[in-house]
Amino acid sequence: MIEIERKYSVKNNTFLANAKESYKITQGYLNSDKNRTVRVRIKGDRGFITVKGISSTDGLSRFEWEKEIAVHEAEALLQLCEDFIIDKTRYLIPFKEVVFEVDVFEGANQGLIIAEVELNSTNQKFDVPDWLGDELTGNERYYNAYLSNYPFTTWND
Repeated sequence: MIEIERKYSVKNNTFLANAKESYKITQGYLNSDKNRTVRVRIKGDRGFITVKGISSTDGLSRFEWEKEIAVHEAEALLQLCEDFIIDKTRYLIPFKEVVFEVDVFEGANQGLIIAEVELNSTNQKFDVPDWLGDELTGNERYYNAYLSNYPFTTWND
């Protein structure tokens, strides 16, 4: 129930050549408090509710609990969510010993592309593909909960 991941910007779309799978995600937040978030998500044709705890000081890990729910339940809960609903397409990109999840955001977050890699431990080593940019791990501006309240298209920097 502990999620360990690193997050990166993406320099270009060359990752698409190695995509093994992609699907649409629509998600919103019933609670986006940084100490605990409650997310509702429709991923492809499946619904989920997820609770996440506060991130560790380095931003690498945090508590995560997720349960699958019926899509019609997720659709109903999305109507109760805070501010902006997040729409994105997720691409799964295997690279050597890990799989990167690359999110191409749409709507109010259009123009933002973020890659994440889930790890087995905080000190796990892995190779980095050349399309990855700066590490964003621990930068709260790039958390989906933040983006649901302060969309990328409204940033001034």
